[in-house]
Amino acid sequence: MDPLVAAIDQGTSSTRFLVFNAKTAELISHHQVEINQSFPKEGWVEEDPKEIMQSVYECMERTCEKLCQLNIDVANIKAVGVTNQRETTLVWDKETGEPLYNAIVWLDLRTQSTVESLINKAPGRNKNHLKHKTGLPISTYFSAVKLRWLLDYVDEVHQAVLSKRAMFGTVDSWIIWCLTGGRNGGVHCTDVSNASRTMLFNIHTMDWDPELCRYFDVPMEILPKVKSSSEIYGWMKSSSLAGVPISGCLGDQSAALVGQMCFKEGQAKNTYGTGCFLLRNTGTKPVMSDHGLLTTVAYKLGKDEPACYALEGSVAIAGAVVRWLKDNMGIVQSSEEIEKLAAAAGTSYGCYFVPAFSGLYAPYWEPSARGIICGLTQFTNRNHLAFAALEAVCFQTREILDAMNQDSGVPLTQLQVDGGMTSNRLLMQLQADILCIPVVRPTMSETTALGAAMAAGAAEGVHVWSLSPCHLPHVTSENYEPQINPDESEFRFARWKKAVQKAMNWETTEPFYNTNGHQQ
Repeated sequence: MDPLVAAIDQGTSSTRFLVFNAKTAELISHHQVEINQSFPKEGWVEEDPKEIMQSVYECMERTCEKLCQLNIDVANIKAVGVTNQRETTLVWDKETGEPLYNAIVWLDLRTQSTVESLINKAPGRNKNHLKHKTGLPISTYFSAVKLRWLLDYVDEVHQAVLSKRAMFGTVDSWIIWCLTGGRNGGVHCTDVSNASRTMLFNIHTMDWDPELCRYFDVPMEILPKVKSSSEIYGWMKSSSLAGVPISGCLGDQSAALVGQMCFKEGQAKNTYGTGCFLLRNTGTKPVMSDHGLLTTVAYKLGKDEPACYALEGSVAIAGAVVRWLKDNMGIVQSSEEIEKLAAAAGTSYGCYFVPAFSGLYAPYWEPSARGIICGLTQFTNRNHLAFAALEAVCFQTREILDAMNQDSGVPLTQLQVDGGMTSNRLLMQLQADILCIPVVRPTMSETTALGAAMAAGAAEGVHVWSLSPCHLPHVTSENYEPQINPDESEFRFARWKKAVQKAMNWETTEPFYNTNGHQQ
Protein backbone atom coordinates (compact mmCIF):
# COMPACT_ATOMS: atom_id res chain seq x y z
CA MET A 1 0.00 0.00 0.00
CA ASP A 2 1.26 3.48 -0.85
CA PRO A 3 1.97 5.71 2.18
CA LEU A 4 -0.87 8.00 3.22
CA VAL A 5 -0.73 11.55 4.59
CA ALA A 6 -3.58 13.23 6.44
CA ALA A 7 -4.59 16.86 6.82
CA ILE A 8 -6.64 18.69 9.43
CA ASP A 9 -8.42 21.55 7.66
CA GLN A 10 -9.93 23.80 10.35
CA GLY A 11 -11.92 26.47 8.53
CA THR A 12 -14.21 29.27 9.66
CA SER A 13 -17.42 27.34 9.05
CA SER A 14 -16.29 23.71 9.33
CA THR A 15 -13.53 21.28 10.27
CA ARG A 16 -12.41 18.50 7.94
CA PHE A 17 -9.97 15.62 8.20
CA LEU A 18 -8.78 14.25 4.85
CA VAL A 19 -6.48 11.38 3.96
CA PHE A 20 -4.48 11.40 0.71
CA ASN A 21 -2.32 8.88 -1.14
CA ALA A 22 1.19 10.42 -0.99
CA LYS A 23 2.16 9.01 -4.41
CA THR A 24 -0.95 9.93 -6.46
CA ALA A 25 -2.47 12.76 -4.36
CA GLU A 26 -5.78 10.88 -4.56
CA LEU A 27 -8.29 11.66 -1.78
CA ILE A 28 -8.92 8.34 0.01
CA SER A 29 -11.38 9.32 2.74
CA HIS A 30 -12.58 12.31 4.74
CA HIS A 31 -15.06 13.59 7.31
CA GLN A 32 -16.48 17.07 7.90
CA VAL A 33 -18.17 18.72 10.90
CA GLU A 34 -19.80 22.17 10.89
CA ILE A 35 -18.62 24.74 13.45
CA ASN A 36 -21.00 27.07 15.28
CA GLN A 37 -20.27 30.77 15.10
CA SER A 38 -21.69 33.05 17.77
CA PHE A 39 -22.47 36.73 17.30
CA PRO A 40 -22.77 38.01 20.91
CA LYS A 41 -23.05 41.67 19.80
CA GLU A 42 -23.37 43.48 16.51
CA GLY A 43 -20.13 43.00 14.55
CA TRP A 44 -18.74 40.43 17.01
CA VAL A 45 -17.86 36.93 15.76
CA GLU A 46 -16.64 34.18 18.12
CA GLU A 47 -16.06 30.43 18.13
CA ASP A 48 -15.56 28.03 21.03
CA PRO A 49 -11.95 26.73 21.12
CA LYS A 50 -13.08 23.51 22.84
CA GLU A 51 -15.70 22.90 20.17
CA ILE A 52 -12.97 23.44 17.55
CA MET A 53 -10.82 20.72 19.19
CA GLN A 54 -13.84 18.44 19.66
CA SER A 55 -14.55 18.73 15.93
CA VAL A 56 -10.91 17.91 15.10
CA TYR A 57 -11.02 14.72 17.22
CA GLU A 58 -14.43 13.74 15.82
CA CYS A 59 -13.28 14.19 12.20
CA MET A 60 -10.10 12.16 12.86
CA GLU A 61 -11.96 9.27 14.54
CA ARG A 62 -14.76 9.15 11.94
CA THR A 63 -12.23 9.15 9.08
CA CYS A 64 -10.23 6.37 10.73
CA GLU A 65 -13.46 4.34 11.02
CA LYS A 66 -14.16 4.94 7.32
CA LEU A 67 -10.61 3.77 6.47
CA CYS A 68 -11.19 0.58 8.46
CA GLN A 69 -14.39 -0.03 6.48
CA LEU A 70 -12.30 0.31 3.31
CA ASN A 71 -9.85 -2.27 4.77
CA ILE A 72 -7.12 0.35 4.94
CA ASP A 73 -4.77 0.18 7.92
CA VAL A 74 -4.48 3.58 9.66
CA ALA A 75 -0.83 2.67 10.32
CA ASN A 76 -0.27 3.69 6.67
CA ILE A 77 -0.79 7.33 7.71
CA LYS A 78 2.80 8.57 7.97
CA ALA A 79 2.22 12.25 8.81
CA VAL A 80 -0.45 14.84 9.56
CA GLY A 81 -0.55 18.43 8.29
CA VAL A 82 -2.57 21.28 9.80
CA THR A 83 -4.20 24.09 7.87
CA ASN A 84 -6.47 26.68 9.40
CA GLN A 85 -8.56 29.84 9.25
CA ARG A 86 -5.95 32.56 9.70
CA GLU A 87 -5.84 35.55 12.12
CA THR A 88 -8.48 34.08 14.48
CA THR A 89 -7.09 34.73 17.95
CA LEU A 90 -6.94 32.54 21.08
CA VAL A 91 -5.43 32.82 24.54
CA TRP A 92 -5.32 29.84 26.87
CA ASP A 93 -3.88 28.80 30.25
CA LYS A 94 -0.86 26.53 29.84
CA GLU A 95 -1.32 24.99 33.30
CA THR A 96 -5.01 24.05 33.05
CA GLY A 97 -5.14 23.76 29.26
CA GLU A 98 -8.36 25.81 29.33
CA PRO A 99 -9.13 28.63 26.87
CA LEU A 100 -9.47 31.96 28.71
CA TYR A 101 -12.04 33.36 26.28
CA ASN A 102 -13.73 32.34 23.03
CA ALA A 103 -11.68 32.50 19.84
CA ILE A 104 -12.14 35.95 18.25
CA VAL A 105 -12.72 35.21 14.57
CA TRP A 106 -10.89 37.08 11.78
CA LEU A 107 -14.19 38.67 10.62
CA ASP A 108 -14.83 40.25 14.04
CA LEU A 109 -15.22 44.05 14.17
CA ARG A 110 -15.08 44.81 17.90
CA THR A 111 -11.63 46.38 17.46
CA GLN A 112 -12.83 49.02 14.96
CA SER A 113 -12.45 51.91 17.44
CA THR A 114 -8.95 50.67 18.45
CA VAL A 115 -7.97 50.53 14.78
CA GLU A 116 -9.29 54.02 14.09
CA SER A 117 -7.41 55.48 17.06
CA LEU A 118 -4.17 53.71 15.98
CA ILE A 119 -4.57 55.13 12.46
CA ASN A 120 -5.31 58.62 13.83
CA LYS A 121 -2.10 58.43 15.90
CA ALA A 122 0.00 57.23 12.94
CA PRO A 123 2.12 59.79 11.04
CA GLY A 124 -0.12 61.33 8.35
CA ARG A 125 -2.99 59.16 9.64
CA ASN A 126 -1.61 56.48 7.36
CA LYS A 127 -3.19 53.01 7.73
CA ASN A 128 -0.05 51.57 6.07
CA HIS A 129 2.19 52.91 8.85
CA LEU A 130 3.45 49.36 9.72
CA LYS A 131 3.32 47.92 6.21
CA HIS A 132 7.10 48.18 5.64
CA LYS A 133 7.58 45.51 8.34
CA THR A 134 4.33 43.53 8.24
CA GLY A 135 3.10 43.83 4.65
CA LEU A 136 -0.32 44.67 6.15
CA PRO A 137 -2.50 47.75 6.74
CA ILE A 138 -3.72 48.43 10.29
CA SER A 139 -7.08 46.66 10.24
CA THR A 140 -9.59 44.78 12.42
CA TYR A 141 -8.70 41.70 10.33
CA PHE A 142 -5.34 40.86 11.92
CA SER A 143 -4.54 39.19 15.25
CA ALA A 144 -2.60 41.91 17.12
CA VAL A 145 -5.62 44.18 17.67
CA LYS A 146 -7.77 41.20 18.72
CA LEU A 147 -5.10 40.13 21.22
CA ARG A 148 -4.91 43.74 22.47
CA TRP A 149 -8.68 43.64 23.10
CA LEU A 150 -8.35 40.37 25.07
CA LEU A 151 -5.54 41.82 27.19
CA ASP A 152 -7.54 45.01 27.85
CA TYR A 153 -11.04 43.69 28.46
CA VAL A 154 -10.82 40.07 29.67
CA ASP A 155 -9.62 39.93 33.26
CA GLU A 156 -8.76 36.19 33.07
CA VAL A 157 -6.38 36.92 30.19
CA HIS A 158 -4.78 39.87 31.98
CA GLN A 159 -4.29 37.80 35.18
CA ALA A 160 -2.84 34.82 33.26
CA VAL A 161 -0.30 37.12 31.59
CA LEU A 162 0.74 38.54 34.98
CA SER A 163 1.18 35.04 36.44
CA LYS A 164 3.06 33.80 33.33
CA ARG A 165 0.39 31.20 32.50
CA ALA A 166 -0.95 32.74 29.26
CA MET A 167 -0.30 31.37 25.78
CA PHE A 168 -1.39 33.19 22.63
CA GLY A 169 -1.89 31.46 19.34
CA THR A 170 -3.79 31.40 16.08
CA VAL A 171 -5.91 28.28 15.44
CA ASP A 172 -2.94 26.23 14.14
CA SER A 173 -1.03 26.81 17.41
CA TRP A 174 -4.03 25.79 19.53
CA ILE A 175 -4.57 22.58 17.51
CA ILE A 176 -0.89 21.57 17.51
CA TRP A 177 -0.50 22.35 21.23
CA CYS A 178 -3.56 20.24 22.10
CA LEU A 179 -2.66 17.31 19.80
CA THR A 180 0.95 17.10 21.03
CA GLY A 181 -0.05 16.80 24.69
CA GLY A 182 -1.56 20.13 25.75
CA ARG A 183 -0.60 20.96 29.34
CA ASN A 184 1.50 17.75 29.39
CA GLY A 185 4.31 18.84 27.10
CA GLY A 186 2.30 20.29 24.22
CA VAL A 187 4.35 22.09 21.56
CA HIS A 188 3.65 25.84 21.34
CA CYS A 189 4.51 26.81 17.76
CA THR A 190 3.21 28.36 14.57
CA ASP A 191 4.49 28.56 11.01
CA VAL A 192 5.68 31.61 9.05
CA SER A 193 2.48 31.86 6.96
CA ASN A 194 0.25 32.11 10.04
CA ALA A 195 2.71 34.34 11.94
CA SER A 196 2.75 36.80 9.03
CA ARG A 197 -0.98 37.52 9.64
CA THR A 198 -0.63 38.74 13.22
CA MET A 199 0.93 42.22 12.63
CA LEU A 200 3.57 41.22 15.21
CA PHE A 201 5.82 39.42 12.70
CA ASN A 202 8.53 41.03 10.58
CA ILE A 203 8.29 39.51 7.09
CA HIS A 204 11.92 40.45 6.34
CA THR A 205 13.67 39.10 9.47
CA MET A 206 11.13 36.22 9.55
CA ASP A 207 10.62 36.50 13.31
CA TRP A 208 8.53 38.29 15.95
CA ASP A 209 9.45 41.96 15.93
CA PRO A 210 10.20 43.55 19.35
CA GLU A 211 9.26 47.01 18.06
CA LEU A 212 5.86 45.79 16.76
CA CYS A 213 5.23 43.98 20.05
CA ARG A 214 5.97 47.23 21.92
CA TYR A 215 3.70 49.16 19.56
CA PHE A 216 0.75 46.87 20.39
CA ASP A 217 2.05 46.37 23.96
CA VAL A 218 2.08 42.58 23.62
CA PRO A 219 4.37 40.58 25.95
CA MET A 220 6.65 38.47 23.74
CA GLU A 221 6.75 35.53 26.15
CA ILE A 222 3.14 34.57 25.29
CA LEU A 223 3.94 34.15 21.58
CA PRO A 224 4.47 30.71 19.97
CA LYS A 225 7.81 29.72 18.45
CA VAL A 226 7.87 30.42 14.70
CA LYS A 227 8.87 27.45 12.52
CA SER A 228 8.88 26.58 8.83
CA SER A 229 5.73 25.23 7.14
CA SER A 230 7.25 21.77 6.66
CA GLU A 231 9.12 20.11 9.54
CA ILE A 232 8.28 17.78 12.43
CA TYR A 233 6.79 19.95 15.20
CA GLY A 234 5.84 17.07 17.48
CA TRP A 235 3.95 13.78 17.58
CA MET A 236 0.28 12.97 18.16
CA LYS A 237 -0.25 12.02 21.80
CA SER A 238 -3.69 10.38 21.83
CA SER A 239 -6.39 9.22 19.37
CA SER A 240 -6.12 6.46 16.75
CA LEU A 241 -3.07 8.26 15.35
CA ALA A 242 -0.88 8.37 18.47
CA GLY A 243 2.79 8.53 17.52
CA VAL A 244 2.23 10.01 14.04
CA PRO A 245 4.30 13.16 13.40
CA ILE A 246 2.60 16.53 12.84
CA SER A 247 4.90 17.89 10.17
CA GLY A 248 3.06 20.44 8.04
CA CYS A 249 1.46 23.76 9.00
CA LEU A 250 0.09 26.42 6.66
CA GLY A 251 -2.58 29.10 6.88
CA ASP A 252 -5.50 28.00 4.69
CA GLN A 253 -4.80 30.39 1.81
CA SER A 254 -1.12 29.45 1.69
CA ALA A 255 -2.10 25.78 1.79
CA ALA A 256 -4.39 26.28 -1.23
CA LEU A 257 -1.52 27.96 -3.12
CA VAL A 258 0.63 24.87 -2.43
CA GLY A 259 -2.24 22.48 -3.21
CA GLN A 260 -2.78 24.23 -6.56
CA MET A 261 0.97 23.68 -7.21
CA CYS A 262 1.59 27.44 -7.61
CA PHE A 263 5.31 27.13 -6.85
CA LYS A 264 6.52 29.42 -9.65
CA GLU A 265 6.66 33.18 -9.48
CA GLY A 266 3.56 34.65 -11.13
CA GLN A 267 1.28 31.66 -10.53
CA ALA A 268 -1.96 32.47 -8.73
CA LYS A 269 -5.12 30.93 -7.28
CA ASN A 270 -8.44 32.18 -5.92
CA THR A 271 -10.16 30.29 -3.08
CA TYR A 272 -13.90 30.65 -2.51
CA GLY A 273 -14.62 29.85 1.13
CA THR A 274 -16.24 31.97 3.86
CA GLY A 275 -14.28 34.80 2.25
CA CYS A 276 -12.45 34.96 -1.06
CA PHE A 277 -8.67 35.03 -1.30
CA LEU A 278 -6.58 35.59 -4.40
CA LEU A 279 -2.86 34.85 -3.90
CA ARG A 280 -0.09 35.30 -6.44
CA ASN A 281 3.34 33.80 -5.80
CA THR A 282 6.00 36.54 -5.98
CA GLY A 283 8.97 34.23 -5.30
CA THR A 284 11.59 34.84 -2.63
CA LYS A 285 11.17 38.64 -2.57
CA PRO A 286 8.31 40.43 -0.83
CA VAL A 287 6.54 42.74 -3.28
CA MET A 288 4.66 45.73 -1.82
CA SER A 289 1.34 46.64 -3.39
CA ASP A 290 0.29 50.13 -4.50
CA HIS A 291 -3.31 48.99 -4.99
CA GLY A 292 -4.56 47.78 -1.63
CA LEU A 293 -3.24 44.20 -1.65
CA LEU A 294 -1.40 42.53 1.23
CA THR A 295 2.15 41.25 1.18
CA THR A 296 2.25 37.95 2.99
CA VAL A 297 4.53 34.95 3.57
CA ALA A 298 3.21 32.20 1.30
CA TYR A 299 5.25 29.28 2.69
CA LYS A 300 8.68 28.06 3.74
CA LEU A 301 8.84 24.37 2.85
CA GLY A 302 11.63 23.25 5.17
CA LYS A 303 13.93 24.66 7.87
CA ASP A 304 16.70 25.45 5.42
CA GLU A 305 14.51 26.38 2.46
CA PRO A 306 13.95 30.02 1.49
CA ALA A 307 10.62 31.64 2.35
CA CYS A 308 8.34 32.45 -0.59
CA TYR A 309 6.04 35.46 -0.56
CA ALA A 310 2.69 36.29 -2.12
CA LEU A 311 0.56 39.28 -2.97
CA GLU A 312 -2.93 38.71 -1.59
CA GLY A 313 -6.33 40.17 -2.32
CA SER A 314 -8.62 39.40 0.63
CA VAL A 315 -12.41 39.59 0.43
CA ALA A 316 -14.22 39.11 3.74
CA ILE A 317 -17.58 37.81 2.55
CA ALA A 318 -18.02 35.21 -0.21
CA GLY A 319 -19.58 31.91 0.93
CA ALA A 320 -20.68 33.74 4.08
CA VAL A 321 -23.24 35.63 1.99
CA VAL A 322 -24.94 32.32 1.14
CA ARG A 323 -24.93 31.33 4.82
CA TRP A 324 -26.51 34.71 5.62
CA LEU A 325 -29.26 34.23 3.00
CA LYS A 326 -29.91 30.79 4.53
CA ASP A 327 -29.54 31.34 8.31
CA ASN A 328 -30.51 34.99 8.72
CA MET A 329 -33.02 35.60 5.92
CA GLY A 330 -34.45 32.11 5.28
CA ILE A 331 -34.33 32.85 1.53
CA VAL A 332 -32.64 29.50 0.78
CA GLN A 333 -32.86 26.25 2.72
CA SER A 334 -29.46 24.91 1.64
CA SER A 335 -26.32 26.31 0.05
CA GLU A 336 -27.03 24.26 -3.10
CA GLU A 337 -30.44 25.90 -3.56
CA ILE A 338 -28.94 29.33 -4.33
CA GLU A 339 -27.73 28.08 -7.72
CA LYS A 340 -31.30 26.98 -8.65
CA LEU A 341 -32.84 30.31 -7.57
CA ALA A 342 -30.20 32.38 -9.34
CA ALA A 343 -30.51 30.25 -12.52
CA ALA A 344 -34.30 30.75 -12.47
CA ALA A 345 -33.76 34.54 -12.59
CA GLY A 346 -30.86 34.43 -15.07
CA THR A 347 -29.98 38.01 -14.13
CA SER A 348 -30.17 40.34 -11.14
CA TYR A 349 -32.34 42.84 -13.11
CA GLY A 350 -30.31 45.81 -11.92
CA CYS A 351 -30.14 44.69 -8.28
CA TYR A 352 -26.67 44.99 -6.70
CA PHE A 353 -25.67 43.49 -3.35
CA VAL A 354 -22.49 44.68 -1.58
CA PRO A 355 -22.05 42.27 1.38
CA ALA A 356 -19.79 44.54 3.46
CA PHE A 357 -20.84 42.80 6.70
CA SER A 358 -17.34 43.19 8.16
CA GLY A 359 -16.52 46.43 6.40
CA LEU A 360 -14.65 46.18 3.10
CA TYR A 361 -11.28 44.42 2.80
CA ALA A 362 -9.13 44.60 -0.34
CA PRO A 363 -8.65 46.84 -2.17
CA TYR A 364 -10.43 49.45 0.03
CA TRP A 365 -9.61 48.52 3.67
CA GLU A 366 -12.64 50.50 4.83
CA PRO A 367 -13.91 49.23 8.22
CA SER A 368 -16.78 51.73 8.30
CA ALA A 369 -18.53 50.26 5.22
CA ARG A 370 -21.63 48.09 5.77
CA GLY A 371 -23.74 45.82 3.60
CA ILE A 372 -26.12 47.35 1.07
CA ILE A 373 -28.64 46.08 -1.50
CA CYS A 374 -29.57 48.67 -4.11
CA GLY A 375 -31.37 48.99 -7.43
CA LEU A 376 -34.53 47.38 -6.00
CA THR A 377 -37.89 47.73 -7.79
CA GLN A 378 -41.31 46.10 -7.31
CA PHE A 379 -40.16 43.56 -9.88
CA THR A 380 -37.25 42.32 -7.71
CA ASN A 381 -37.76 38.90 -6.05
CA ARG A 382 -35.65 36.43 -4.09
CA ASN A 383 -34.28 34.86 -7.29
CA HIS A 384 -32.79 38.20 -8.32
CA LEU A 385 -31.35 38.61 -4.83
CA ALA A 386 -29.75 35.14 -5.04
CA PHE A 387 -28.26 36.09 -8.41
CA ALA A 388 -27.00 39.43 -7.05
CA ALA A 389 -25.33 37.59 -4.13
CA LEU A 390 -23.41 35.30 -6.52
CA GLU A 391 -22.50 38.27 -8.73
CA ALA A 392 -21.16 40.07 -5.62
CA VAL A 393 -18.60 37.29 -5.12
CA CYS A 394 -17.53 37.65 -8.77
CA PHE A 395 -17.35 41.45 -8.73
CA GLN A 396 -15.26 41.42 -5.54
CA THR A 397 -12.89 38.94 -7.20
CA ARG A 398 -12.71 41.22 -10.26
CA GLU A 399 -11.67 44.14 -8.02
CA ILE A 400 -8.79 42.21 -6.45
CA LEU A 401 -7.75 40.69 -9.79
CA ASP A 402 -7.57 44.18 -11.34
CA ALA A 403 -5.43 45.36 -8.40
CA MET A 404 -3.17 42.30 -8.78
CA ASN A 405 -2.74 42.93 -12.53
CA GLN A 406 -1.88 46.61 -11.90
CA ASP A 407 0.68 45.70 -9.22
CA SER A 408 2.44 43.03 -11.25
CA GLY A 409 2.12 44.60 -14.71
CA VAL A 410 1.58 41.07 -16.08
CA PRO A 411 -2.17 40.35 -16.36
CA LEU A 412 -3.35 36.85 -15.49
CA THR A 413 -4.58 35.03 -18.59
CA GLN A 414 -6.68 32.54 -16.62
CA LEU A 415 -7.77 32.09 -13.00
CA GLN A 416 -7.14 28.88 -11.07
CA VAL A 417 -9.91 28.43 -8.49
CA ASP A 418 -10.77 26.14 -5.56
CA GLY A 419 -12.84 26.01 -2.38
CA GLY A 420 -16.36 24.95 -1.45
CA MET A 421 -18.26 27.47 -3.60
CA THR A 422 -16.56 26.31 -6.82
CA SER A 423 -19.00 23.38 -7.03
CA ASN A 424 -21.56 26.06 -8.05
CA ARG A 425 -21.32 25.94 -11.86
CA LEU A 426 -23.38 29.08 -12.37
CA LEU A 427 -20.97 30.98 -10.10
CA MET A 428 -17.97 29.71 -12.08
CA GLN A 429 -19.53 30.75 -15.41
CA LEU A 430 -20.48 34.16 -13.97
CA GLN A 431 -16.90 34.55 -12.74
CA ALA A 432 -15.47 33.88 -16.21
CA ASP A 433 -17.97 36.33 -17.74
CA ILE A 434 -17.18 39.11 -15.26
CA LEU A 435 -13.37 38.65 -15.48
CA CYS A 436 -13.35 38.12 -19.27
CA ILE A 437 -10.75 35.34 -18.82
CA PRO A 438 -11.16 31.54 -18.46
CA VAL A 439 -11.70 30.08 -14.97
CA VAL A 440 -10.03 26.72 -14.27
CA ARG A 441 -11.34 24.46 -11.50
CA PRO A 442 -9.53 21.25 -10.46
CA THR A 443 -11.83 18.21 -10.32
CA MET A 444 -10.60 17.59 -6.74
CA SER A 445 -11.44 20.94 -5.16
CA GLU A 446 -10.01 20.17 -1.65
CA THR A 447 -6.74 21.88 -2.51
CA THR A 448 -6.34 23.54 0.91
CA ALA A 449 -6.13 20.18 2.67
CA LEU A 450 -3.97 18.80 -0.16
CA GLY A 451 -1.45 21.63 0.37
CA ALA A 452 -1.16 20.86 4.10
CA ALA A 453 -0.74 17.14 3.34
CA MET A 454 1.99 17.91 0.79
CA ALA A 455 3.89 20.05 3.32
CA ALA A 456 3.58 17.30 5.96
CA GLY A 457 4.56 14.45 3.65
CA ALA A 458 7.58 16.30 2.25
CA ALA A 459 9.03 17.20 5.67
CA GLU A 460 12.51 16.08 6.70
CA GLY A 461 12.21 12.83 8.65
CA VAL A 462 8.96 11.92 6.83
CA HIS A 463 9.89 12.13 3.12
CA VAL A 464 6.91 10.27 1.68
CA TRP A 465 5.79 13.06 -0.69
CA SER A 466 8.04 14.58 -3.34
CA LEU A 467 7.50 18.22 -4.27
CA SER A 468 9.96 18.17 -7.19
CA PRO A 469 8.21 19.32 -10.40
CA CYS A 470 8.66 15.96 -12.17
CA HIS A 471 6.81 14.15 -9.34
CA LEU A 472 3.86 16.50 -9.03
CA PRO A 473 0.66 14.65 -9.97
CA HIS A 474 -1.24 15.56 -13.13
CA VAL A 475 -4.40 17.43 -12.14
CA THR A 476 -7.61 17.11 -14.14
CA SER A 477 -9.71 20.26 -14.32
CA GLU A 478 -12.82 21.88 -15.77
CA ASN A 479 -12.61 25.10 -17.81
CA TYR A 480 -15.19 27.87 -17.92
CA GLU A 481 -14.79 30.26 -20.87
CA PRO A 482 -16.27 33.80 -20.88
CA GLN A 483 -19.56 33.79 -22.82
CA ILE A 484 -20.81 37.38 -22.71
CA ASN A 485 -19.86 40.55 -24.54
CA PRO A 486 -17.03 42.36 -22.65
CA ASP A 487 -18.96 45.66 -22.94
CA GLU A 488 -21.86 44.20 -20.95
CA SER A 489 -19.39 42.91 -18.38
CA GLU A 490 -17.79 46.38 -18.05
CA PHE A 491 -21.20 48.06 -17.69
CA ARG A 492 -22.22 45.73 -14.86
CA PHE A 493 -18.86 46.14 -13.12
CA ALA A 494 -19.18 49.95 -13.29
CA ARG A 495 -22.63 49.72 -11.64
CA TRP A 496 -21.14 47.48 -8.95
CA LYS A 497 -18.46 50.07 -8.18
CA LYS A 498 -21.19 52.71 -7.84
CA ALA A 499 -22.95 50.46 -5.29
CA VAL A 500 -19.67 50.01 -3.38
CA GLN A 501 -19.36 53.80 -3.01
CA LYS A 502 -22.84 53.88 -1.46
CA ALA A 503 -21.79 51.26 1.14
CA MET A 504 -18.82 53.36 2.34
CA ASN A 505 -18.54 55.49 5.53
CA TRP A 506 -21.72 54.09 7.02
CA GLU A 507 -20.82 53.00 10.56
CA THR A 508 -18.94 55.59 12.56
CA THR A 509 -17.62 54.32 15.89
CA GLU A 510 -19.29 56.99 18.04
CA PRO A 511 -22.36 55.07 19.26
CA PHE A 512 -25.59 57.02 19.45
CA TYR A 513 -27.61 56.48 22.63
CA ASN A 514 -31.35 57.06 22.74
CA THR A 515 -33.12 58.68 25.72
CA ASN A 516 -33.37 55.35 27.59
CA GLY A 517 -29.59 54.97 27.45
CA HIS A 518 -29.81 52.10 24.94
CA GLN A 519 -27.31 52.03 22.12
CA GLN A 520 -28.97 52.47 18.73
